[in-house]
Amino acid sequence: MELETSYPGSIDHSHIPIDLFGSKKHAGVPRGVLAFVDASSNIVFKVNNPHPQKLLLDASANPLFSIHRLPNGCWKCYKGDSNEEKELVFSVQRTLKTLSRVELEVFFKGEKDGACDLKVKGSPFKRSCNIYKHNELVAQVRCLITLSLMSLAAKFLD
Repeated sequence: MELETSYPGSIDHSHIPIDLFGSKKHAGVPRGVLAFVDASSNIVFKVNNPHPQKLLLDASANPLFSIHRLPNGCWKCYKGDSNEEKELVFSVQRTLKTLSRVELEVFFKGEKDGACDLKVKGSPFKRSCNIYKHNELVAQVRCLITLSLMSLAAKFLD
C-alpha cells in the first residue's frame, strides 16, 4: 500500500521565496566570516574564507561546499571540504566583466550538451544580480538599504 503525501489544497513549498540577509557583523560570528540569516535572525549559512578556497558552512559549521578559484579565472564547487573531481558539483566561467556589468555561466556536473545551465547577470556597483535558467528569471540578489544608511547618506548630501 502506498501512502499519499499530499492532500487537496496542499502547497508546493519549492516555490516559496525565502529572504536571507548577509552580514559580517552578526553576533557570534568571528571576523572575516559572512553569515546569512533568516528573517528571525537565525544563522542559516556561513561563508568561511580560508585561502585558497571558500567554504559554505551550515548553521552548525559543517562544510556543505568548498569553492576554489582557478588560475584561469574559473571557479569550481565541490561537495563538503573536498577538491576531488568526483565531488564536483558545478563550475563557473566569467563571460563578461566591465565596471558596471558582470556575466557568469554556470555548468552543473553531468550535463553533457555543452550549454550553460544558469546565467548570472549582475552589477557590482548596485550589488545586485539576476539568475536565469533558459531566459527565465529564477532568483534575484539585491542590496538591502536600511533606513539608518539612507539617513546617513542624506546627512552627507545636505
